[in-house]
Amino acid sequence: MRKILTLGLLLSCKLLFAQTLVKGRIVDRQTDQPLEDAVITYEKTNTVSDRLGNFELTIASPTDSLQITYIGYRAQTVAVPRSGNLLVALDQGAVDLKAVTIVPVSNNASFHTISGIDLRLRPLNSAQDLLRLVPGLFLMQHQGGGLAEHIFMRGFDADHGTDVSVAVDDMPVNLPSHAHGQGFSDLHFLIPELVTSYEYGKGPYYTDHGDFTTAGYVSFRTRDVLDKSEVKIEGGMFNTGRVFAMVNLLSDRAKQRGESAYIAGEVNYTDGPYDHPQNFSRGNLFGKYNVALSSRTRLKVTLSTFSSNWRSSGEIPQRAVDEGLISRWGAIDSAQGGYTSRTTAIARLTTTLSDKLLMEHQAYYSRYFFNEHYDQTFFANDSINGDQLRQRETRDLYGYNGRLTHHAYFTANKELTSAFGLGWQLNNIYGSELSHTKNYNYVLDYLQYGDVREMALNGYLDENYRVGNWLFNAGARLDYLYFDFRDKLNPQQPSRGKTVVSPKLNIAYTLNDRMQVYVKTGKGFHSNDAKVVVGNQGIDVLPSAYGADLGINWKPLPQLFVNAAVWYLYLQQEFVYSADDGTFNPGGKTRRQGIDLSARYQFSSWLFANFDINISNARDIEAAKGQNYLPLSVPLSSAGGLFFKLPGGLNGGISYRYMSNRPANPDNSIVAKGYFLTDVSAAYTRKRYEVGLEIQNVLNTKWQDAQYEINSQLRQEPAPVDDLSFTPGMPFFAKVKVAVFF
Repeated sequence: MRKILTLGLLLSCKLLFAQTLVKGRIVDRQTDQPLEDAVITYEKTNTVSDRLGNFELTIASPTDSLQITYIGYRAQTVAVPRSGNLLVALDQGAVDLKAVTIVPVSNNASFHTISGIDLRLRPLNSAQDLLRLVPGLFLMQHQGGGLAEHIFMRGFDADHGTDVSVAVDDMPVNLPSHAHGQGFSDLHFLIPELVTSYEYGKGPYYTDHGDFTTAGYVSFRTRDVLDKSEVKIEGGMFNTGRVFAMVNLLSDRAKQRGESAYIAGEVNYTDGPYDHPQNFSRGNLFGKYNVALSSRTRLKVTLSTFSSNWRSSGEIPQRAVDEGLISRWGAIDSAQGGYTSRTTAIARLTTTLSDKLLMEHQAYYSRYFFNEHYDQTFFANDSINGDQLRQRETRDLYGYNGRLTHHAYFTANKELTSAFGLGWQLNNIYGSELSHTKNYNYVLDYLQYGDVREMALNGYLDENYRVGNWLFNAGARLDYLYFDFRDKLNPQQPSRGKTVVSPKLNIAYTLNDRMQVYVKTGKGFHSNDAKVVVGNQGIDVLPSAYGADLGINWKPLPQLFVNAAVWYLYLQQEFVYSADDGTFNPGGKTRRQGIDLSARYQFSSWLFANFDINISNARDIEAAKGQNYLPLSVPLSSAGGLFFKLPGGLNGGISYRYMSNRPANPDNSIVAKGYFLTDVSAAYTRKRYEVGLEIQNVLNTKWQDAQYEINSQLRQEPAPVDDLSFTPGMPFFAKVKVAVFF
């Protein structure tokens, strides 16, 4: 018996010491930039690369090989070197769904497969198209294209960002206590051609995303290095034009030394289909410098500036069109519009302290200005001078994000990733104004006027423990917000502060490389506007949100990927800010529940399909039945399309967007009408040039974009009328593009 035990012990030791630990790094061959979440497979064991492209994996023999896959890149089978770390440079290639393997990844990267496929297949023409990449996220515009889009997601009318957090290169875009709405997220400074990846999450389950992350978040990353320079010219109907360019500033030799720099810019103009030309113009300038300060430290510096001005028709009453007073492209007040600008600087320092420890620091600053004039109610409040309103603010925004990440590998099937983060943001807002004006210049009355100082501090701890097929993610986030409003109309306003703790727990089990089930749970919050928080007008300072998801990632066929989830979200207090008259309405407790389904299918090497459908039920649980609808909450939406990329360079597709009817008021007596839109695009892309055509609303569907219940009064009317007001949606619109690469 002793001999048998001794023999078993010797065999076990032999097997143990025969195992080989492989360390490596995955990069893009053209840019030498790391590829995060690349899948490394050995037999039935796999892992993914981290933020710097690094990985570790235990194999049985040093003579074995590894399979490396990444969406949009050619798969590679590589032999393990006998000594030293493995460096794998992947070449960009066609999307291949058959090569997609379902593996346990970090909570933030749970939708990496969908985001990777969509970014490489769907045509992108604007920052709005980037947001629409998120399944179930819909947009509308009500002020002529110059204002941040209105966001709908998971049963939320999220206004301009109140319940969806948006970030670019880890810098928050949401602006708290904005003159036009809480969490205002104007993404128009982002040039779509510069986005190299994005991630999104639904629900409040992510420790590194805090304020405004109730319905979810979306985060974009811009290119660190250009693989080519480009000049593009676009032109279309309604006097629409765009010129875009991005140019490498340093040589290939500098790139080999770990140094790169580029500059990019765009200029846009359109009159739109309106009776009174929109005169919308926007300019963006963006530059990034990327340098290796040492073998372990890298610095990235980004500078950007953006400005936009426009005129708009605003929302027009349905009755004015029905009675023939104006066309659907007309305006009651044709002088509405505005101007906005934002200049930003970001510095990011990344240091690899060891092969398991990564430290990141990021500091950012923005100078922001906003001025809008508009008129929704016309003569309902002032029958003599009219109801023209003006909003203004100037803002200095300072921020810092810090993160320390430790990656520990225990055995072939056990690893722990720990992250500790700290963040800080200060918003100094000068002259936050809502005023009643005449001819938009003469102020009749200040409805709100003062200076805001708002500070936010946060810290979080996040643990990802992977053991076998299980992935456990647990974390907690601490946020402290300080609000100070120097009200020039009512100086006796005290400052206020509030702390909130948000725990998270998420579990995923990967049955095999074709199926994974997961449960996500967590608490989140959205902050409320400092102007009303300080006044304590019945508004909770940091109302909490509690959510849960039960979902699945599944490949029932080699070329089909499916994500599905049932979800629930409870909100402690609904918050409605009507920026157009300066009123704040504290709502009651609400609940939302629904089903999300996304599918991506590859018919052949060049033909792909995508399909998303999102169902939600949103109710005020403190209101009486029949009076408990949440205005503009979307019960059903869907998007999908067919996209092709032929080997000869021909590419394009046809896509649709559908939004169902939705209640415009709590008793659903006024209904915002749904729509079904179809877009087509085609392009011919070669190594040195590209020509293309895009047609929006190819069926010329008559639809309404922004829709609200508004109590308005026209000059000839004796009293205000409660009616649906709307902004007409874009009709048939075609544009062409020509690009040159060098």
